[in-house]
Amino acid sequence: MEFRKFDYKSFEDFQKEAESIGLSLPFSKNLEVFAKKVDINGFTLQNSIAVNPMEGTDGKLDGSPDELTIRRYERFARGGAALVWFEAVSVVPEGRTSPRQLWINKNNVSAYQEICENIMENAQSESGFTPLLIMQLTHSGRFSKPEGKAAPIIAAHNPYLDPRMNIDESYPVISDDELEQLEDKFVEAAILAKQAGFHGVDVKCCHRYLNSELVSAFTRKGKYGETYEGRTRFLMNIVRKIKDRLGSDFIVTSRLNVYDGIPYPYGFGVDKDDYKKPDFTEPIRLVKELYETGVHLINLTMGTPYYNPHVNRPADAAEYVPPEHQVEGINRLVTGIGEIQKAVPDIAVVGTGYSWPREFAAYLGAGVLEQGLATIIGFGRQAFAYPDFPKDILSGKGLDRKKCCIACGKCTEIMRAGGTAGCPVRDAKVYAPIYKQYCMK
Repeated sequence: MEFRKFDYKSFEDFQKEAESIGLSLPFSKNLEVFAKKVDINGFTLQNSIAVNPMEGTDGKLDGSPDELTIRRYERFARGGAALVWFEAVSVVPEGRTSPRQLWINKNNVSAYQEICENIMENAQSESGFTPLLIMQLTHSGRFSKPEGKAAPIIAAHNPYLDPRMNIDESYPVISDDELEQLEDKFVEAAILAKQAGFHGVDVKCCHRYLNSELVSAFTRKGKYGETYEGRTRFLMNIVRKIKDRLGSDFIVTSRLNVYDGIPYPYGFGVDKDDYKKPDFTEPIRLVKELYETGVHLINLTMGTPYYNPHVNRPADAAEYVPPEHQVEGINRLVTGIGEIQKAVPDIAVVGTGYSWPREFAAYLGAGVLEQGLATIIGFGRQAFAYPDFPKDILSGKGLDRKKCCIACGKCTEIMRAGGTAGCPVRDAKVYAPIYKQYCMK
């Protein structure tokens, strides 16, 4: 298997390639479908486009947004997406992925209020509406590096992930008492997020960070593991506690992994006999239960960038050659997320996996919306490279290949090297020097 470089001359070439490997992706050139409004808990989104959460690791050491954080969200706000899903913000200092990951606390809530106001003002001045603003609350779990070196906090041992971090069998797992106390830290962070002006929070449960690891903790004993009820307890308790404390007007949601791509019993949403195949039985059950609890918006994803990035982030370059064509990964995301949207039709699902197809992503997203495979189309890496992409979609002219993300992985490479993440290709004036400093030593 070799990397399939994106060298399609036309949309038709791209479509034919997908069909040649037995895939029938939903495409449509009806870009007007993106203008459809979406109601979430009484808040009306003015279109069906989202900026998905992408960490910049560019905060201050005290957890506050810094200059590049503010610049990035100002650009997103002026881009025209009706939903801005603010990146991962840690609820405790020991749960940060880096010394510069954002962390909200009572001493810096005013800084988050300022960035909220900045986002609202820029969106209003450019597009004439206020975007829905969701803060993603997280604990990084086994990927915690608050001082710049690995300091993992694990929910369960995993023979696929442990060796990559030199974690042996004697390494302790987080206790039930600690998890119970941590639930309240998420609630405290949600209270601060509301105080700062966010419309809601995402209790992050994806990419094998702590909450996501718990959902897949089949081998963990105690009230937070083993059974379905135990493995989902942490997530459901936090959601209920936040809703009880802040009421129905404040949106509570989750970015949820529906397929880990890690063999059972160490992966969530996987077929027990063949982990390469999804089994959405439990993910559908969980999404239904979240909806019944009052969660009317959900952001779905798959895989983990630390173990199998080809699953959630198809690319033209990576540390390894993926075992599948990038279009196969996109098809898994589109059809899998679509299966859950169809199973829970009343919840507003944000889809993901739209950066690798470049300008053709607009036609793919339009087809997904037309066929009811998602309610909102979310873009992650694309927003780093091309922050005003929503305007071009909504104008009807579509995406410009010369502005699109080229799926080179350099934004992630900067972050892994300890720098501030952004696009050194399309935003070269700011990020090319950072890339050279951290990645070309």
